[in-house]
Amino acid sequence: MTQARAALKTPTEKAPEPELGHERLSKDRYISREYMEREGERMWKRVWLLAGHVDDVAEPGDYFTLSVARESVVVVRDDAGEIRAFRNVCQHRGNLLRRTPRGKIRSLLCPFHLWEWKLDGSLANIPDPETFPQGVPPEKLRLKDVRSEIWAGFVWITLDPNAEPLRDYLGILPEHLDPYHFDRYALAEDYSVEWDCNWKTSVDAFNEAYHSQGIHPQIATYLDDVRIQIDLYDKHTRFLVPMMIPSPRYADQENPNPVLVELAKSVGIDASAYKGRLEDLRRDFQQAKRRALTQAGVDVSDLNDDQLSDDYHYTIFPNISLNILGDELWIFRHWPHPSDPDRMTFDFQIYRPVPEGQARPPRPETQRGQGAQFSLNNEVLDQDARNLPGVQRGMHSEGFEGSWLSDQERRIRHFHHTLDQMLAREP
Repeated sequence: MTQARAALKTPTEKAPEPELGHERLSKDRYISREYMEREGERMWKRVWLLAGHVDDVAEPGDYFTLSVARESVVVVRDDAGEIRAFRNVCQHRGNLLRRTPRGKIRSLLCPFHLWEWKLDGSLANIPDPETFPQGVPPEKLRLKDVRSEIWAGFVWITLDPNAEPLRDYLGILPEHLDPYHFDRYALAEDYSVEWDCNWKTSVDAFNEAYHSQGIHPQIATYLDDVRIQIDLYDKHTRFLVPMMIPSPRYADQENPNPVLVELAKSVGIDASAYKGRLEDLRRDFQQAKRRALTQAGVDVSDLNDDQLSDDYHYTIFPNISLNILGDELWIFRHWPHPSDPDRMTFDFQIYRPVPEGQARPPRPETQRGQGAQFSLNNEVLDQDARNLPGVQRGMHSEGFEGSWLSDQERRIRHFHHTLDQMLAREP
C-alpha cells in the first residue's frame, strides 16, 4: 500500500512582535557612498542571494551571470550535469570572462588572451605557457568557486565560503513556501530596468502598503490595504494582504464594484447577486478558482483558500520581494549599482505553474530598459517606478532628517534593523 503524502500547509498564525524602537532611520543609509561600501564589505559578501532559475542552466554549457555589488558571478552547468558558480574573472589579467547575461558555451574562454577553463573551473589551456617563467600551475589558476545551492527551482549563491547552509539562512521560509511547489513553475515574463534610486529605497516601497492610498488609489477597489497581518521573523518578513475585497477606505462597501465584477467573471462567477455579501463573493471566488486550477491540471491541494485570492507577500533578506497570488509568483530583485548609491537595477519576473502533463514553455526574452518611463507592463509597478526617483532626490535635502515610520511600516524598520546588525559585524 502506498503511503499518503503528508499535506504541506503554509503557517498563518501571527508572529510575535519584536521590540525595534521608534527612532528615525538616518538618510545616510540611502545616499552615502561610505555606507554603500560598508554594505559591500559586510553584508553582500555574507548573505545568500537568488541568482536565477535552474531552467536557465538546463543543459551542459548553459550559463547566466549576475552582479553583486562590485562582484560578477557566472553560473554554469558543467559537462557532468552539475550546476556550478564561479567568480566571473580571468585569472590572468582580471578580465570578465562572460559579459552577456546568459547563453551557451563549451568552455569559459577569456577573449582578451584566450586563456580557457573547463566548465568545472579547471584550467584547460593557456597560450604560450613556456613564456611564463613562474610557470602556470593549474591548482593556482583554476577559477574561484562560489558556493551555490538549489531550493524551490532556483539557484542560490553566497560569496561567503563559511556561510551557513541555505536552508538555515532561509529559516522558516521553506515551511511557508514549499506548499506552492515553485519547482513546478516556469518563467512567463521577465523585465530588468535601471532606476534612479537606492536599492533600499525600492525594497522599502514593497515592504509596506501605507503608500497605496497615495500612489495606487485604484487598488482600493479589490485590495484591503488596512487589515493586513504583518509578521516579522529572524531576518525575513511577510504580510498577508486580503484581496477580492475592497479597502475600508473605499466608499462603497456594499455593492460589487466593476473591478470585483471583472475578477469574479474570470472564474465564472456573476457578481450581480452579491450586493451586501462581498465576503461571500470573496469565499466563492476562492472556491471557483480552486476548481478552475485543478481542472486545468494545476495542483493547489496544499494551499489554503486565502492563498487563492490574497497576496502572500514575503521579503527574503536582503533583496528579494515575493508577491504570491495563488497561480502566479512575482519576484522582485533589488540590486545595488556597483558605485552609485542613487542608482539600482530592478528585476521583475512572473512565474506561473506548468499544468501536469504539459511541457515547460520556452523562456521569454528579457525586456531591458532604463529609467522610470520604461514600462513594466503593470500599472502598479509603473506608478512605483515614477515615484521612487523623487523619494531618492528628496532624501538629499537638508530639510530631511530621516524616515519617520508608522506601525504600518514596521517591516521597513525590521529590514533596517537586520541590515544594521550585519553592518556592525567586522568584515
